[in-house]
Amino acid sequence: MLDRIRAIRQQKGMTLADVAAACSPPTTAQTIGRLETGARTLSLDWMNRIAAALGVEAGSLLRAEAASPARMVASHGPTGLRPLTVPHDVLPHSEIDPLAHWVVLGIEVAAGDYRAGDQIWMRHLDAAALIAATSHLINREALVPLPGGRVSFGRIVSISKDEERSLVTLLPSLARRPPLRIEDPEWIALAETLVRAL
Repeated sequence: MLDRIRAIRQQKGMTLADVAAACSPPTTAQTIGRLETGARTLSLDWMNRIAAALGVEAGSLLRAEAASPARMVASHGPTGLRPLTVPHDVLPHSEIDPLAHWVVLGIEVAAGDYRAGDQIWMRHLDAAALIAATSHLINREALVPLPGGRVSFGRIVSISKDEERSLVTLLPSLARRPPLRIEDPEWIALAETLVRAL
């Protein structure tokens, strides 16, 4: 439920301060943040106040609405890794985490630890989420966009950032290649689940 509150707030483009000011009576951004993270107990009264501030029914904070299906966005085949020109739905609805934006990499030809027919389910993170989650990304496998509409899949070796740019170093997992340095990726899809057909 806490993730649901954050998801609705972000979907509406509201900050913690916006929600706090829209509450009746108004409260602080810190209080809304504590309610979102579970650091403070979310009572029925608070749930109704937050729902009103977000302009939604209180019940919508308890259930996922119209979760987007997981999308197959890339495939590893005989010619290597390639993005799909037309991504397609993998499942009509994901019960793994209905609030997540899932993308899927399909493995057509065995490579490294992966077998033909495997699907690698990944959580899509935009640039803002990428910066916030930096410490949790090291040594995780991820799909990262490259210039020219290409993508690369591999283990994240390092992430560095300053005021002007971020730099991701990726060690490719599906081909023997030297580490890639990717400047300011728009997104990263972080590998979370391997689906293997038996």
